[in-house]
Amino acid sequence: MLVAFSVAPSGTGRADGSVHDAVAAAVRIVRESGLPNQTDSMFTTIEGDWDEVFAVIKDATDAVAEYGSRVSLVLKADIRPGYSGELTAKVERLEAAMENDG
Repeated sequence: MLVAFSVAPSGTGRADGSVHDAVAAAVRIVRESGLPNQTDSMFTTIEGDWDEVFAVIKDATDAVAEYGSRVSLVLKADIRPGYSGELTAKVERLEAAMENDG
């Protein structure tokens, strides 16, 4: 299973609206989990089985909650039993298809 998620606090009291410290706390938890993961400018994607992935997302969300009075959490999941390594394999298949079209 792949889950892309974005978590951010609101009600931080910061005039500039910056949430980078809270997001860093969440990403730190994901990276320390040992599960395959990737972070870009909008989402962090994590790969593993249902229980382990959602436990990490819960811990990351709890960490972000310490930075504000509310938390926004967005999730998108690709649930494909029997597959692993899809964090990179999906991108590799896309790149191969792009090369074949050229």
